[in-house]
Amino acid sequence: MRIERGLGERVWAYVRGAPGTYVWLAILFVTTVALHHMSPQFEQEFLRQRSTNIHELSNDPTRVLVQSAMWIDGGHWVPYAVLYTVFHAQAERWLGTLRWLMVCVAAHVLASLVSEAALLKAVRDGMVPYSAVNTLDIGVSYALAGVVAVLAYRIASPWRYAYLGVVLVVYGGPLAAAPTFTDFGHFLSVLIGLGCYPLVRGRGEAWGPKKTRAAPRG
Repeated sequence: MRIERGLGERVWAYVRGAPGTYVWLAILFVTTVALHHMSPQFEQEFLRQRSTNIHELSNDPTRVLVQSAMWIDGGHWVPYAVLYTVFHAQAERWLGTLRWLMVCVAAHVLASLVSEAALLKAVRDGMVPYSAVNTLDIGVSYALAGVVAVLAYRIASPWRYAYLGVVLVVYGGPLAAAPTFTDFGHFLSVLIGLGCYPLVRGRGEAWGPKKTRAAPRG
């Protein structure tokens, strides 16, 4: 009982340290449950109206940029719960809620706008069909990619470069192999996250395995 109580207290302390992450995750849980109660045809049209595609961005950019970050295409919430706990919560606990949110907004908004602008140019140049203006482009992956990237600054050298190498492979590999505009947006989000370096200044000493082993126990 004492062990279970101690574990529960540590988990609750971890959640309290990242309120923005877990409020966002709770919203995603509710919206994901709602999607499971929709017919496939209605779901696709419902999400398309909340998508950051060219058509919706042209009509109401603020609305869709906010709404698109509140839904998960595919309806699988558990993997995002893991990813949010591993990356978003760590970043929020390190940077503080305001700075973490600034990274999320920068990555989500800028990557969405730039990738859709590139798609619009491709449509006008005849490289992709006009139907691409209504492409379903919804979810939280751009913000996640930006946060994954900014966490590189949390890690001490030389482990930082190993982490960054993995990030670049994960997000750059698809772009190099068979690029899509979504892959471009993800890679751009990584660059935006790395460009958020001014937000990490003064946020404590970088973490490293040697420092963890050297930390006193007790």
